[in-house]
Amino acid sequence: MPAETLPPPTLRVAEIDPADHLAFLESRPAASFLQTPAWGRVKAEWRRESVGFLEQGPDGGERLVGVALVLYRQLPKVRRYLAYVPEGPVLDDWDRDLRSVLPPLAAHLKGRGAFAVRIGPPVVLSRWDAKQVKEGVADEAVRRLHDMAPSERSAEGARVVSQLTELGWRAQVAEGGFAAGQPQYVFQVPLTRADGTPRTEDEVLKGMNQLWRRNIKKADKLGVEVACTSGVAETLEALADFHQLYVHTAERDHFTPRPLSYFRTMVEALAGEGEALGQDDRLRIWTARHEGDLVASTISVRVGTHAWYSYGASSTEKRDVRGSNAIQWAMIRDALAHGAHVYDLRGITDTLDADDSHVGLIQFKVGTGGEAVELAGEWDLPLNPLLYKAFDLYMGRR
Repeated sequence: MPAETLPPPTLRVAEIDPADHLAFLESRPAASFLQTPAWGRVKAEWRRESVGFLEQGPDGGERLVGVALVLYRQLPKVRRYLAYVPEGPVLDDWDRDLRSVLPPLAAHLKGRGAFAVRIGPPVVLSRWDAKQVKEGVADEAVRRLHDMAPSERSAEGARVVSQLTELGWRAQVAEGGFAAGQPQYVFQVPLTRADGTPRTEDEVLKGMNQLWRRNIKKADKLGVEVACTSGVAETLEALADFHQLYVHTAERDHFTPRPLSYFRTMVEALAGEGEALGQDDRLRIWTARHEGDLVASTISVRVGTHAWYSYGASSTEKRDVRGSNAIQWAMIRDALAHGAHVYDLRGITDTLDADDSHVGLIQFKVGTGGEAVELAGEWDLPLNPLLYKAFDLYMGRR
């Protein structure tokens, strides 16, 4: 067999200590907070496991070259599980041949009783800048992001998708671009220039549209005061006010709110993990007040150079003081101050249809001057075809 057709050396996949898992994440520039050991504590209804990808060196020793937080959800009445790796695994290099990475992962998870594996490779496929998105919404001929050529296509992303397909993985995409678990399309504000150097606050502000800049200025002029928490105890103290406003927002905007207990666990797990590492901003609660009234509140998360706007709430009263704009600007400035390269406003749909109810979300986010980003999305590998088919039918009926 010619040398070039030989498969790459296979990595060994095994359970690892959560401390080793966290240490690997800390050695990387950034990773999704959904891949931290702490996130496994947040998803209490799932069984959790930290696994490592181990590569043998020339001296015979092994080194850790990747990690994954695996969440196991049991099928009703059957001791079989969906093994879920949200926004992961985290590898030292996604240029690796996935034939060396994914088969040993699947074998390990099958041995744990998994009937299927779901992963969300953290790689970008395409990007559209703010100007393109704005023009797309205004153009009646444009209905979806892919009706326009992206400003950037990723060769790495295309290679990952090609290898996943070759290895028998199946893309999981729901209508509108939301993947089965995590969104495939997100909106991000780059906080570095093309050469990797940090942007200044003035540069980021000038990149926003006129309405955003005017609203930020108006909030400041009217005396809106933005504050944030630091550490577990202070964040827990702020949680009740956040949750009360969040429930109010859910009633107004017609979505089902998460219970207070969920956010308490999230704070204790994520902020606690950060506190143990000496990081005061792993998870923070932000508040915007006008004359003492809470007008907006948010939760931010940061892991390495990636910062996220995770949850948000706003009052129906006093919307004209622009607390939501003020709080976002404060969060962006904080991300810059902590050396973040990306400020991530999380999910959007791929719609640019002005008549679609979802378009308002992308219009709000595009005002930040960022970019729409298409990720590789979530992919399934059936390990037990019969059980997977039954699971797929069940999910399709929900």
